[in-house]
Amino acid sequence: MRRIIQFAAAVIGVVGIADSIYLTVHHYTATAVPCGLTGGCEMVLTSSYAELFGVPIAAYGAAAYFTAFSLAILAAYGNETAWKLFGALATVMALSSCGLIYIQAYYINAWCQFCLLSALTSFALFALFLVSLILRRGEVSI
Repeated sequence: MRRIIQFAAAVIGVVGIADSIYLTVHHYTATAVPCGLTGGCEMVLTSSYAELFGVPIAAYGAAAYFTAFSLAILAAYGNETAWKLFGALATVMALSSCGLIYIQAYYINAWCQFCLLSALTSFALFALFLVSLILRRGEVSI
């Protein structure tokens, strides 16, 4: 069961990679992002909060999702250390997403559907890691 969770995490990681690369490309090409669901993508993606040290937040996301994907694949093939590192990364990603959602809600007052997809993706990775811990706890016999 744990291996299935790890492969599922890899698949979700690919979704995060695609979303983040899409936003990074739009950032560097200065093209508008179609935003039919929430209507606030441009406000969010062109705000002062969209970059950190001159690099778009989405580029950091792409690197994080690629790392999460890679760790999940390594873990699925038996590398326990990779799964522990995945868990640490997924925790940082979920916490970062909480902060970015807060910024959208209280500082920018606009929502980016692609940013929300990224947050959902990072929360899903974190949830999968938690489920794997719960399942592992059930496997241990005293």
